[in-house]
Amino acid sequence: MHRSTIPMVSAAVLACALGATPAALAQTHVMQTLAATKWGPAPPMLPPGALIAVLAGNPMGDSPYTLRLKFPANYSIPAHSHPKDEHVTVLSGNLFIAMGDKLDKTAGKPLGLGGFALMPANANHFAYTRRPTIVLLHGQGPVEFKYVNPADDPRNKK
Repeated sequence: MHRSTIPMVSAAVLACALGATPAALAQTHVMQTLAATKWGPAPPMLPPGALIAVLAGNPMGDSPYTLRLKFPANYSIPAHSHPKDEHVTVLSGNLFIAMGDKLDKTAGKPLGLGGFALMPANANHFAYTRRPTIVLLHGQGPVEFKYVNPADDPRNKK
């Protein structure tokens, strides 16, 4: 099993790309509606097509973070793991998610609005959508993706 440990794009760079100022990263009070979310392209550790919005914290730092991810219909994230627990809450659509070493679109359990999943550290899992889906993801940084099959890692594709 290949374990790529290239970390996520720094929150500061990502937030600035999404229009936030470095001072906004230091804020301690955040209130934002889903409709007010400012989306930008997800980092290259995710397959193309996903969008991201960092709400609080620094996903690259050693601290708590909260972000939103928007996936298009028929989007897939191949089997992977993270070195720390990942908490996922579905805000819209359906996220199909399951434990395993290979993406299997017959094995995912659909989580709809308000659905929650805790993906334990170092546990292989995969996810996919059938329609547009938005999730809230939070955990302890730094965020890293370790794809089970190196050929599935979007960073390895030219």
